[in-house]
Amino acid sequence: MKNKKIGWIGLGKMGQPMSGQLLKAGYPVYVYGRHEQDTQAMAAKGAVVSQSVLDLVNIVDILFLMVTDDHAIEDIFKSEAGVLSAELTGKTIVNMSTVSPGINREMAILCKEKGAFYLDAPVSGSIKQAEEAKLVIMAGGEEAVYESIKPLFGILGSSSSLIGDIGAGNLAKLSINTLLAIEAQGLAEVINFAEHHSISAEKILSIINNGALGSVFMKLKGELIINENYNPAFALKLLTKDLRLAKAEGLDSPLGNTVCKTFQQAEAEFGNEDLIAIKKYL
Repeated sequence: MKNKKIGWIGLGKMGQPMSGQLLKAGYPVYVYGRHEQDTQAMAAKGAVVSQSVLDLVNIVDILFLMVTDDHAIEDIFKSEAGVLSAELTGKTIVNMSTVSPGINREMAILCKEKGAFYLDAPVSGSIKQAEEAKLVIMAGGEEAVYESIKPLFGILGSSSSLIGDIGAGNLAKLSINTLLAIEAQGLAEVINFAEHHSISAEKILSIINNGALGSVFMKLKGELIINENYNPAFALKLLTKDLRLAKAEGLDSPLGNTVCKTFQQAEAEFGNEDLIAIKKYL
């Protein structure tokens, strides 16, 4: 596997530490990104910078993508010098972005027509987990393709699993992120209620985190609230995007509908802040 050339498209807050794990593991990594500061940061770590998507895809054996949304996937694959314009026979494409299951199914079909293999493999976890290689990876696709990539997933995360066919990974991720929104809004509402009755966030969080309701999420986001630190580890607008995708896939439940409405209302003012800025909106 170490002789395989790996390509990485998408060098944002998650893409950089994730592709960096592969570099640290000794793999040759070729990268492409829209922003020079990101590509230069990866070059300093030992990555080879490609000047276009087409140049990158023509060189590599395995291509990872970690981008924002369906529109970015459409552009990366279908543009004049995009993925589908390259010779793809025998290559494996792993889309780790949180996008719609439908676009993954579409790209998987188009890649298969060109002789390539495809997985959707979004992750649970944020920047800290990416930096510590503790992401949880959920994949959709053929078992043989998943097994061939599983050693690389072992470098990127603490666990991975094959959920089902193409699109299943993203459906699992949308499920997880719906719960994330429910927990975030629940935590925000409880702290606001406590503060309204002169109980500090510190005190109520101490009770939560020392009891059965305590969790890594409660501790991490609670600390952000206490310190009034809303710098985005996972931006509120991105979680809102995921909730829209979940709604498009049929999410229609009391709590699901509530958080969809709340986050969409908060997006205009707090979209670029961390998701726990939902507290400020409420």
